[in-house]
Amino acid sequence: MTSALLYGGLWLIASNPARAQSTVPGVPAVDAPHVALLLPVDSSTFRRHAEALRDGFLAASKAEGRRTLLIRVYAVGDNPKQAGAMYQQAVQTGARLVVGPLIRSAVTAIAAGDVSVPTLALNAPDGNVPNRPHLHVLSLQIEMEARQVARLAYRDGRRAAYTVTSDSPLLKRLQSAFTDEFTKLGGKLIAEFAYNTSPAELTRLKQAAELRVADMVLLALDVRQARAVRAYLEPLSVYASSQIYTGDAGPAAGIDLAGVTFLDMPWLLQRDHSAVMIYPRQDFSGDADLERLYALGIDAWRIGQALLARQTDLSLDGVTGKLTLGRDRHFVRELVSARIGANLPPVSVGPGMPGPATTPPAAPPKP
Repeated sequence: MTSALLYGGLWLIASNPARAQSTVPGVPAVDAPHVALLLPVDSSTFRRHAEALRDGFLAASKAEGRRTLLIRVYAVGDNPKQAGAMYQQAVQTGARLVVGPLIRSAVTAIAAGDVSVPTLALNAPDGNVPNRPHLHVLSLQIEMEARQVARLAYRDGRRAAYTVTSDSPLLKRLQSAFTDEFTKLGGKLIAEFAYNTSPAELTRLKQAAELRVADMVLLALDVRQARAVRAYLEPLSVYASSQIYTGDAGPAAGIDLAGVTFLDMPWLLQRDHSAVMIYPRQDFSGDADLERLYALGIDAWRIGQALLARQTDLSLDGVTGKLTLGRDRHFVRELVSARIGANLPPVSVGPGMPGPATTPPAAPPKP
């Protein structure tokens, strides 16, 4: 998925028992009770992402095995005015549930307006927004994942960290959230390294690792960057986010990243999990980002049905993680931890993530 997502054209989609339609901006839809799915389906940048999420949503509705409301797909991109107008159009023409938007600026616009029906946003709004009792958030936010990496490392006994970070705004956010959580738990950030593959900088990184003043390193990098520096980090324990996992990148990636511990969703790491196996898969040609959005669509459908039914217990063993509703009505996703072996796929090393640490585990042995 592109970093912009972590932070409509006319078509007709058939789904049985659920049906789906799309709308064109400015053309009134026929009044009917329905589920409104607000996605950037007409965006040249985000259309494939929107289609993957839509397909996961429809696949889950079909797997439900019972008659459901009509599903209408509304084309909502990153234009805040358009987002607000399409939301109100959906409600006025019978939406009983709104799912989306996906792009943050559109979510922010809707959160600032009148949220009058159960609404599940698929990204977190920017800044402080008014309290909206009907607004819930289910997202793939990188900050939530980074904090879980910090808790996992601390649970593993790590107390002193290096970080290696690229100049990507997304990955800088990852590094910042990790550092904030790790230091709150009692860990210490020893040094920050900017991603640089010059021989002099790689030598400097290798020498720092061999000093053993740190006992771990966080790679706030993508998979290509992580492969370039991993060999220079011995003997430190190496942690990373789902940004370094692309599914099956071939045996060379497994060798380059061997031993790296990371987090990702059950949809990618636990294919034999009972909550995962019941949903059909699509062929995304090895694009793990589209797989994640497809999985997000599945869980969005399931949470949406619970909101429609006015269920008070909204916890869910989801395909994107174990979902728990926070006090701010943002769903917390507990991910699965895994370690990359010399041969992909990775070997799972934990059923899930621990909660925030309350009692420090035993200190690691001194080198």
